[in-house]
Amino acid sequence: MDVEELMLIKEEDEGSSQVRPQLMKLKRSQWWLFVFISIFFLISAQAVAVLLGRFYYNEGGNSKWISTLVQTVGFPILYLPLCLLPASHSSSSSCCFKTLFWIYLSLGLAIGLDNLLYSYGLLLLSASAYSLICVTQLVFNAIFSCFINSQKISLLIGISVSLLTISAGMIALDDDSESPSGGSKWSYLIGVWLTLLASLIYSLQLSLMQYSFEEIIKKETFGMVIEMQIYTSLVASIVSVIGLFASGEWKMLTTEMEEFHKGQVMYVLTLVGTAISWQLGSVGAVALIFLVSSLFSNLIGTLSLVVTPLAAILVFHDKLTEGKIVAMLMAFLGVALYMYQNYLDDLKVQSSRETQAH
Repeated sequence: MDVEELMLIKEEDEGSSQVRPQLMKLKRSQWWLFVFISIFFLISAQAVAVLLGRFYYNEGGNSKWISTLVQTVGFPILYLPLCLLPASHSSSSSCCFKTLFWIYLSLGLAIGLDNLLYSYGLLLLSASAYSLICVTQLVFNAIFSCFINSQKISLLIGISVSLLTISAGMIALDDDSESPSGGSKWSYLIGVWLTLLASLIYSLQLSLMQYSFEEIIKKETFGMVIEMQIYTSLVASIVSVIGLFASGEWKMLTTEMEEFHKGQVMYVLTLVGTAISWQLGSVGAVALIFLVSSLFSNLIGTLSLVVTPLAAILVFHDKLTEGKIVAMLMAFLGVALYMYQNYLDDLKVQSSRETQAH
């Protein structure tokens, strides 16, 4: 059951539930406008962030903790839209402070670990291989959405999950692929497994966010969405800073900047651009959880990951093996089936509304 079906049920008994008060006030055209804006931010920002992350490593960057930090440290820019929101919508959840604190802390710690795993994965894999492995987010999210968010897995989604799983397996077993850092085949396989684990954690995190909004916070305004993004990013950034100093990598940052192949200015711009891109992508992802569902959010994020390998091949001249070509085609087909299922669900909702109108 998707969000619009939930909205129909709640409109019949609006007084008994206040879980999605703003969504029920939106016209259909307004709802789609917000969805398309969120999709644009998620797809474009995530693709740019991955390419900039690979560019950082290609041009001499080597700090895994800096790569982890830039994925969340851009969160202060989110205070601007939060301040522009009406005071009545900027916060005010039915949750107590203690509950919100533990939600933000636990999700923030998970995000910090997840980002570190992604940083290692991007170091050990090419941008195209990394992106295709990340497509497995959709597989994990389908499973978590079924058990945590009580979403049904249709036949089309089941076929899509199978295609995406096979696609990731082909990338992992591609004998012609190698680590861009010059490592061995084992380094490549380690990168694959770390990226798979990161994808699993990310998918679990999305489902838990949706569960938190629907079952615990029970106050889904856009202000609450932004606040969750800000405070979980704050926790993840603190984890990254602690890791940066504990690992001793901070001592090498000056040397790393001076030896960056494209110069010190480009070094700074790369990190700043990566930080902004990741944050805009995260806002798009969380907004889609708010507007639709965690499954749809991960679907759109996965669509970006399917497109990113093409950009990586053009920008970085990644090796285009036969295995990658087949895996990419299977990933496209898998995502297309997911999108078609969402289209069918939307038609079903429209039919239900027309029936009730008469």
